[in-house]
Parts: sequence; C-alpha cells; structure tokens
Amino acid sequence: MRIHLIGLGKMGANLALNLKDHGHEVIGFDLNDSARAELTKQGIETHDELTTFLTRKKNDRFVVWLLVPDKIVDNVIDQITPYLKEKDIIIDGGNSNYKKSLARFEKLKELDIEFVDVGTSGGTFGARNGACLMIGGTKEAYQYLEQVYKDISVKDGFGYMGGPGAGHFVKMVHNGIEYGMMQAIGEGFELMEKSPFDIDYAKVADVWNNGSIIESALINYTKNAFLKDAKLDEIEGRIDDSGEGKWMIQEALDFGVAIPVIGASLFTRYKSRDEEKFSEKVVAAMRREFGGHAVYKKK
Repeated sequence: MRIHLIGLGKMGANLALNLKDHGHEVIGFDLNDSARAELTKQGIETHDELTTFLTRKKNDRFVVWLLVPDKIVDNVIDQITPYLKEKDIIIDGGNSNYKKSLARFEKLKELDIEFVDVGTSGGTFGARNGACLMIGGTKEAYQYLEQVYKDISVKDGFGYMGGPGAGHFVKMVHNGIEYGMMQAIGEGFELMEKSPFDIDYAKVADVWNNGSIIESALINYTKNAFLKDAKLDEIEGRIDDSGEGKWMIQEALDFGVAIPVIGASLFTRYKSRDEEKFSEKVVAAMRREFGGHAVYKKK
C-alpha cells in the first residue's frame, strides 16, 4: 500500500523503514533537511513541499499518516485537506487527546474523509521492528488498513479498540498505567539505594527480568540504564510528562473512578521539577512554630 508519512523524526523515520521492509510504498514529508536526507539515503522518497508530496497517482486512495506533536495536528490537517478527496484517510499516530480525535473525526466526516486515531506504543525500537497499535476510527477504515497494521506490529500487537477516539483513549490509559509501574520500580530501587548493602542494580534488574512476576520491558530498560551509569550519577531526577497522565486523571474524575497510584505517580513527576519545594518549606515552618523543631537555612 502507498503511505504518505508526515513527520520523519525518530518515530516517523523508523516507521517509514518498517513499512518499506514490508513492501509498502512510503513517501515521507518533513521540513527538516537532515531528517529527509537520512531517509533518502535509505531509499525512501521524501518531500518538503505538499504540492509534490501529495501528488495523486491515477485514482488511488490517499492514506496520510501523521507522526507529529498533538499541538500541530490540527494545523497539519488544515494544510493537507485541500489535497484530499472523499474516502481518503488521515491517521494520527501520535499521542493526542482522544476528545480532540473525536472532534477531528467529526470535522473530517463532513468532507467524507476518514480520520483514524492510532495509539502507538513500543518506542523507536517498536516503530522499527514491530510496534503495538491501539486503533480507533470506523470499522471500514480499520479493515482497509488491517494488513498494514499487521505488517508493522509485533505478533498479536495490534487491534481495533472501537469507534473514533477509542485508540487514543486506550493509549491514554496505557500511558497512565506506565506512569504507575515506572514509579513503583523507581521507589523500589531508591529503597535499595538507602540500604546498607552494596547492590549491583543492573544485576538485580537482570535477575528480576528472568522469570520473576515483575519481568517486563520496563525492568529491561532499567537494567540497560544501570549498565550505562551504575548509580545514575550523570542525570538529574527531573521527570517530564507527555500529558496523558493528566488527561487520564481528568477522565477518572469525570467518570468517578479512583486511580490513586497513577495520580500519585503524576504528582511525583510534578514535584521532581520543583526546585523551590515551597510546600516542604511550609511544613518545616509549621513544625518549628508548634514544636520548636529545627529548620535548615539556605546556604
């Protein structure tokens, strides 16, 4: 199948090569010269002009796959829509809010253009070697692209999650669960770090990842991190978040669902970026006032 891929960063470039390996015709678009040059060297046609990128062959059905940040998805859709016609398909493979995906579906439905939301997991390795895909949109669009999903996914690693928005909704939940799992792993290693034992953390992760109940890709990533930096001395404990955890907590509040572990993991990420630690200052000041407890002055 012919796939027009917009966004040739790490995820997009690896997905393009994955598609090519499975016999699909890939045409890439990116404004970054080096990103285009790298893929061109590997035999993939690339463009930086929409007029040449979206040239139609005979009467073929366009499939335009977006791997761009959520904040520019609407802008990209507006730019490519004039080149599309009825029954063409736009796929958003990024981490978009499912409510925005629903709105995008409805907007494009008026033009009889299909909008498909694909939650993508597995990172850059998965994009290149076999991703995990959570797919929303109409059943007809899913069935039209089912072989493509099968080709680029790990075995049994793709599925139709339901109607429009369902793919990104399930991916949001996936990422929230990931937050909680990562936080638990981090806290476990912190307890070991504070213990009197001289523990080889890479060895611990390696052992855990061979037959234990918590065996997982995340434990393997942890092992790899410790092999590169045994005590993680080279990095700060500052953690960003991509937004899905926040969206998930907002949905949980709306649906009346308790997700305390995921909520706590998100707030821990926020706190990791707090250099002033004002709430801790307030608590220290209160303890000094009511109990005469010590406070520590800034150096």
